[in-house]
Amino acid sequence: MSSHIKAAVVRRYGPPHVVKIEHIPRPIPGPNEVLVRVRASTVSSADWRMRSLRVPYGVGLAGRLAFGVTAPRQVVLGSELSGDVVAVGASVRNFAFGHAVVAFPGAKLGAHAEYCCMNANAAIVRKPDALSYTSAATLAFGGTTALDFFRRGALQAGESVLINGASGTVGCAVGQLAVAAGARVTAVCSGANVELIQQLGATRVVDYTQADFASEGIRYDVIADTVGKAPYSRVQDALTPRGRLLLVLATLPKMLRAPWVNRTS
Repeated sequence: MSSHIKAAVVRRYGPPHVVKIEHIPRPIPGPNEVLVRVRASTVSSADWRMRSLRVPYGVGLAGRLAFGVTAPRQVVLGSELSGDVVAVGASVRNFAFGHAVVAFPGAKLGAHAEYCCMNANAAIVRKPDALSYTSAATLAFGGTTALDFFRRGALQAGESVLINGASGTVGCAVGQLAVAAGARVTAVCSGANVELIQQLGATRVVDYTQADFASEGIRYDVIADTVGKAPYSRVQDALTPRGRLLLVLATLPKMLRAPWVNRTS
């Protein structure tokens, strides 16, 4: 196996052309790590934001401190992947050479390369045989985000859920997890994506180019805003008395206001 691998590398913030294919040293797994040959990865909204440093209003400084002040601290992006285990550390017992896996490096990144190291006890599991590598690689970023917010929002079976931005990576995951939890799902997206969203289990679809869900007079137990277009000031009348607004994407002022809204309403 060669000592160097190809990777998509980002050494400065900017538009897509700052991404370059380079040869970098092949990662070597530690005692508790596995080395995965990457078969598929994604370019998610997280990768776009870290590459361009285009973040919600008010969090620019925090973004630079987290990602790198003058340039990306982690030059190989990519937060989710699927592939095959090609080497294991001496202490690894739950994976072996040849295992097909799905992994979520998350903030550690590194999936936009031919090989990626993962801690064997981190977010890595065997890939279901029914899923292709391509399909499996798309599950982690949107799925973990959706699951985290639903746990915070204490989603219950039988509740009504509206998803603003239902056709995006996170929105699709939010919809499917809500359906699996027994909720009734209303999805907001463009008309071009209505058929897709219906296939994912939504009981009702609102085309945002034709109607404003917030002014329809319908109330929801949970509203999940994945695109930053549904602040509390806009949707408060569309929430039930004990309704929850999940701000998956929000500016700093909206985040700072959230504790006050929670205490006073």
